[in-house]
Amino acid sequence: MLMVIFQVLTVDQAYEAIDLSILGLLFGTMVVSGYLESADAFKYLGKLLTWKSKGAKDLICRICLISAISSAFFTNDTSCMVLTEFVLKIARQKNLPPQPFLLALASSANIGSTATPIGNPQNLVIATQSGISFGEFLTGILPATILGSIVNALLLICMYWNLLSVKIDEEDSAAQFLTGDGVSSHHFSPATMSRLASSSSQGRLPGLEITNVLTSPHVNGSVNLAYHDTLRNRVNSDQGETEIHGFLNGPWESRNSNCSERWKRKLWKSCVYLVVVGMLISLLMGLNMSGTAISAALALMILDFKDAVPCLEKVSYSLLIFFCGMFVTVQGFNKTGIPSALWELMEPYAKIDQVSGMAVLALVILVLSNLVSNVPTVLLLGARMAASAALISTAFEKKAWLILSWVSTVAGNLSLLGSAANLIVCEQACRVPNLGYTLTFWSHLKFGVPSTLLVTAIGLILIKS
Repeated sequence: MLMVIFQVLTVDQAYEAIDLSILGLLFGTMVVSGYLESADAFKYLGKLLTWKSKGAKDLICRICLISAISSAFFTNDTSCMVLTEFVLKIARQKNLPPQPFLLALASSANIGSTATPIGNPQNLVIATQSGISFGEFLTGILPATILGSIVNALLLICMYWNLLSVKIDEEDSAAQFLTGDGVSSHHFSPATMSRLASSSSQGRLPGLEITNVLTSPHVNGSVNLAYHDTLRNRVNSDQGETEIHGFLNGPWESRNSNCSERWKRKLWKSCVYLVVVGMLISLLMGLNMSGTAISAALALMILDFKDAVPCLEKVSYSLLIFFCGMFVTVQGFNKTGIPSALWELMEPYAKIDQVSGMAVLALVILVLSNLVSNVPTVLLLGARMAASAALISTAFEKKAWLILSWVSTVAGNLSLLGSAANLIVCEQACRVPNLGYTLTFWSHLKFGVPSTLLVTAIGLILIKS
């Protein structure tokens, strides 16, 4: 708004500055992630964390692996949003300190998200502006992602060796927590309903209150019609209606209905996973990323056969609006000429074909990413770095984009405020009922500084032109 008011940009120029392809890709991936969450994909990932666990160090490695892989395909923010509570509950259940496990989740999510163009917002911008295909992006940066994740996990184990040396049971004692709220559900069959009714003069079911003679479905061997009428009239919820319907119509109809619902659920999950696999194959084939993501999102909406509002409500529209404002602001800032002047001063010392130049570039990207956030850094430096690298050799242009992606993303591990994924882990961990844990700024910084410097150096060495 200020860019238009102070006439840095006209209204038309402000609209032109907004990149709809990036917004479309971001929207599509958020919708797909929402349906994957509904299909229990993240619940299965959570269960893998404790399946035949060998101890605390093994758990750290599992968290790093699962967090990195899920972030590469479902974005780092989504992975942290869904997995934080799982990780915290597992640590609390096994009487382990939550801090190293939460750090493992957040840092590995950032590192893993570098591998693909859909791993994080800045990669979306880079892939769109550079024209690098999904496959080229993956092969160019994957070796650094793998080694960086390994080094990050080893550093965590070394720094928290004493805390992680506590012996824990190999049994999956945390399984009850992975089902949701830790309370096991109970299915009311006709047998259990009559047993509950006969054990008390007053029985209670969801949406029902049955007293006196009405607590018995049979009186002297005959069907108690008053009982059945009361059941029909007092149902106040869909769950109660389903349970009573099964009771009134006999066990066979109830079983058939439950079996049918389970098969429908399994079929729908299979369709979700097939659509996501198809989307990833299409991206690897080089199809338009924005169009592919939106097509997958629309396909899932149609296959769901339900109102799409619940899933659309999970989309971060504030993030989409933030991107719009950021496009306009960065475009206006570029028009002032200040970024170009600063780049001209720095460019002679930031040659991508020299070791010293790579170090200077990495330092500038790292500092800017923590001061103004990684996406604005990418928008400000991306085109300038690519143009400067192209003057040396066309082969260096791709390397410049990948280096920008790597350093701007890994820079998020430096401090708690460095990336949205870190803040999500911190906020989610605080809010878990009765198990909340506060990850402090300084505790994150002590691990974040050495991890960021080591992992950044690995990328600078392994990413080739």
